[in-house]
Amino acid sequence: MRFTSLVIELIRARPRLIVWIVVLLQAAMWLFVALAFYRSPPGTLATLLAFGREYQVGTDLGPPLPVWLADIAYRAAGGHMFGVYVLAEVCEIATFIALYHLSRAVVGSQQAVLAVLLTMTVLAFSSPALDFGPLVLARPLWALLLLHSWQIIGQRRGNAWFAWSIEAGLLLLTTPAAVFLLLLLVVFAFATAGGRRTLRALDPLFALIVVAVLALPYAVWLMRAETLVLPALPAVAELSTRAIHAAWLLGGLVLGAAAIPALTFLNTGLFLAKGEEAPIIYRPPVEPLARNFVYFFALAPALGAVLISGLFGLESVVGGAGVVLVMSGLAVVVGAGDLIAMRRARMLRTVWAAAVVAPAAGVVLAVLFLPWTGANEIATSMPARAISDFFDDSFARRTNHRLRAVAGETQLASLIALHSGRPHLFIDAEPARTPWINQAKFSETGGVVVWRASDTAGTPPPEILARFPGIVPEVPRAFEWLVTGRQQLLRIGWAIVRPKGA
Repeated sequence: MRFTSLVIELIRARPRLIVWIVVLLQAAMWLFVALAFYRSPPGTLATLLAFGREYQVGTDLGPPLPVWLADIAYRAAGGHMFGVYVLAEVCEIATFIALYHLSRAVVGSQQAVLAVLLTMTVLAFSSPALDFGPLVLARPLWALLLLHSWQIIGQRRGNAWFAWSIEAGLLLLTTPAAVFLLLLLVVFAFATAGGRRTLRALDPLFALIVVAVLALPYAVWLMRAETLVLPALPAVAELSTRAIHAAWLLGGLVLGAAAIPALTFLNTGLFLAKGEEAPIIYRPPVEPLARNFVYFFALAPALGAVLISGLFGLESVVGGAGVVLVMSGLAVVVGAGDLIAMRRARMLRTVWAAAVVAPAAGVVLAVLFLPWTGANEIATSMPARAISDFFDDSFARRTNHRLRAVAGETQLASLIALHSGRPHLFIDAEPARTPWINQAKFSETGGVVVWRASDTAGTPPPEILARFPGIVPEVPRAFEWLVTGRQQLLRIGWAIVRPKGA
């Protein structure tokens, strides 16, 4: 109980210090997991980096900012994924620090700590945070936008408009969901007296100009690419199916944030020991406008994103769970009242720590034990460095030329594109996705074509033979996983397309 009291006193006396400590510890934990147990990038990060080295204004991956920043971080780290992982965790840290400052403006410093601690338990802020991309970069930008929106609307701080405009422009360069998120800000501004008052000044006009200047290059690319097409609306007969899909998406959000209501329930009087006096975390009363602001941006992004995703049949929630749930912890704190009693603080601390650590432990256990079950493959256990080095060296030895392009299965080709030489990725199945190279240029420069080998002969799949007629397959190369267990070795079939004139 003495230790528990110390924690409560630190929250009361040094709230900012507590926030920085827990946020940095969480970031360090995930960096350790990535460095120790990831031999290849998670998700589609390798493909993102392959696109990033081209510095296109726009691609089918979306706006350019995440793609560019990922490549810059990768190069800054000397061609190591550590730079990208650090960038991803910096985004997480910035998100929580912005949330803390917003929460402090609404509920005071002490309860702001509780808001951050609750939000950290959301699953979206665990392992997916390492998969840097639009969904990760959008989190700090959205949190900063909410902070400066409150400063403008609730605190009447006109000097926040410039920061707001920069963040809005960068968000538009990060994710297509920015249009939806900015529309929510406009709706709240028009729906409240404080918001309408801020819109009567000239500052919003100047902010709009800054946003337009930042977003203009990508907007021009969109118009030239003719990609401004919304998915088709479902037929009436499909509405029930789409509604079920939306319900599943909403259920996923609720499940991902399940630790928040669990901790709230454990802090009720049901678990108060007889004779125990619970420490109190105090706050000044929350004004109605602030309460409406918090509740609106805790509910509207999540419900709106689920509705849009369900209506158009999207696989995931628009904007990502980390964006739409960023205000969930603060909403619970606001609803808890001016005095929050920390009942059974020791138990709460244990459950909170378990909720934060459990995803990392799950990743480690999956990497170590799933391969022993047989056919389960862990994508992050693929030996990316060994794969890229082998094919780069093999091409150089056979042709006396530097490997300048790689094609075939996108996942494997993207890993090879991570080599220090940074060969171009050619998605031969969909050439329009990689406009920096085409079939003719690939044949001229030469390159490596790779695929998953299903036999020891390395026979190419029919679709690859159709796109690369006449290629001669080499003996497949087998690679070991981080933990091989009972699964088959990673066998990669390959062929060399020799440069013209070589």
